[in-house]
Amino acid sequence: MLQTDVAPGVHRIEDAYTNWYLVEGDDGLTVVDCGVPTSWDAFRHAVRALGRSEDDVRAVVLTHAHFDHVGFAERARRELGVPVHVHEDDAPLTRHPWRYDHERPRAPYFATQVRAFPIVATLLRHRAFWPAAIGEVERFGDAGTLPVPGAPRIVPTPGHTLGHCALHLPDRDVVLAGDAFVTLDPYTGRRGPRLVARAATVDSARNAATLDALVATGARTVLTGHGPAWTDGVEAGVAAARAQDVA
Repeated sequence: MLQTDVAPGVHRIEDAYTNWYLVEGDDGLTVVDCGVPTSWDAFRHAVRALGRSEDDVRAVVLTHAHFDHVGFAERARRELGVPVHVHEDDAPLTRHPWRYDHERPRAPYFATQVRAFPIVATLLRHRAFWPAAIGEVERFGDAGTLPVPGAPRIVPTPGHTLGHCALHLPDRDVVLAGDAFVTLDPYTGRRGPRLVARAATVDSARNAATLDALVATGARTVLTGHGPAWTDGVEAGVAAARAQDVA
């Protein structure tokens, strides 16, 4: 599903309950996160629907390297010849996107969270649990602006993963939050702003604390890794997320 201009020149694509984004700049397109492996077809369709070509894609940026966000990154790197940028602390995960640390075992969630059953089934159908390892990445640190179309500013938000970061586009009043908080938790099926379940989070206390960095952006629109856009301001979104227990 393509949703154009969720923020100026930022387009949301949802596959298998997972979001990824195309950011337009004067010098081309940046892909932010890469959904699931089958998102490649949606990527090609979305680029054409925007009146662009795959040659306009200049880079991939990952907010983090969990299995459901790196889906077609290696294919884009290999076939389009574009760099894949990721925080240095998440670079090791790009070689093994399924082997991430988490606070609680996953199996009980898959067995007991009835509202999440359709999500898990859809992820299975889209081969989400078997992404290709990324052969080579460009590492970035905790500060600065990335040299990619849209010039996103790095906002470190570790906790969901050790190298998790958000991307701020101040000229568009939007922050791409990745899974710093979400509006749909794929492990429980619960909706509304919240932290992702402990089955997929390495340090939920740190995750909650680093949401201050999101608040500091002052962005009106928050684009998350799962669930619809939050348009009532980042401060309200973070407050709502912190008010919910972490599953």
